[in-house]
Amino acid sequence: MKLSRMNGLRASAIGALVVSGALVLSACGSDNNSGTPANGDKTSAAASNIKCDGAKGQLLAAGSSAQKNAMDLWVKNFQAACSGVEVNYQAIGSGGGITKFNQGQVAFAGSDSALKDEEVAESAKICKTGKGINLPMVGGPIAIGYKLDGVDNLVLDASTIAKIFNTDIKKWNDPAIAKLNPGVKLPDTNIQAFHRSDESGTTQNLGKYLSTAAPADWKHDPKTKSWPAPGGQAANGSSGVATAVKDAEGSIGYFELSYATANKISTVKVNTGASAPVEATAENASKAIAAAKVKGTGSDMALSLDYATKAEGAYPLILVTYEIACDKGNKAETLPTLKAFLNYTVSEEGQKVLSEAGYAPLPADIATKVREIVPTLS
Repeated sequence: MKLSRMNGLRASAIGALVVSGALVLSACGSDNNSGTPANGDKTSAAASNIKCDGAKGQLLAAGSSAQKNAMDLWVKNFQAACSGVEVNYQAIGSGGGITKFNQGQVAFAGSDSALKDEEVAESAKICKTGKGINLPMVGGPIAIGYKLDGVDNLVLDASTIAKIFNTDIKKWNDPAIAKLNPGVKLPDTNIQAFHRSDESGTTQNLGKYLSTAAPADWKHDPKTKSWPAPGGQAANGSSGVATAVKDAEGSIGYFELSYATANKISTVKVNTGASAPVEATAENASKAIAAAKVKGTGSDMALSLDYATKAEGAYPLILVTYEIACDKGNKAETLPTLKAFLNYTVSEEGQKVLSEAGYAPLPADIATKVREIVPTLS
């Protein structure tokens, strides 16, 4: 009886292991086959509403690293819904993306700033019967991240941010910073300011903000995508700057909010002149982006942002990432996939996942206009 009972127990244990193993293998198989998380709920729900509309093969794209985390989610959901489709997005910076687009190497580019007139003119060589247009797709705050032991609540304004990145303020206990942070014990630590080494729309948007909100302290060209100020240390891409800030005591840098969240980096609250300093959040960025005006014409949806807003709760240091594509003259072999993918990213489902990743969805009226334009691409 004892031996029989022991054999029974062993059999039960082995059975449990087999079931457990099957569940683990099933979960692993699910991850490998569909690219969805183990629970699969959000991705499957998002993917269920995606229309593939003839999408097939590989779609190449490149550009803004600020939107990389959003693009990763979009690509994952789109590929889960559309069998046999591969969307390959390289986060090489806005400048690099525009260069690749105008060389005909990618179907679309991501840029944190709208095309310049000369870039539009150059795009006509690739688009042939048309030109490159700006389609706003994702918004969000540019966080000013820092690492300073003992300081987890830091307030700066446009003037102090400009002076820090211009190396005019060199110590964390500088009187200008202390004035904005009464009661905070600021250390006598050297400031290590990090900026982008690559051409970046994030750099350009920071420059536009500082030129608008602190013109006396930031006299550099606000249109440049290259870092214009002296001194500081350089790192490649938003991820590179975020990693540098995370690793260096006394550091400060700028990057899209999701990089701060992912790396658990403290972010600056901005004194805009409103009743209280404003935190870098998707919701607060949305309040500022909602005031944007369309300055593009026809199918071009380039926006004019209000970097000097003092509206309550509106975070002024914002960017909007555009997907840049030909209005006419897109390659026939990639056009169905291009349209299907962009139709998804600007859809209600595609915009909804942005909030979950720390981005700001497009204002409803802007999103509606983009939804009308994407199906007309040819």
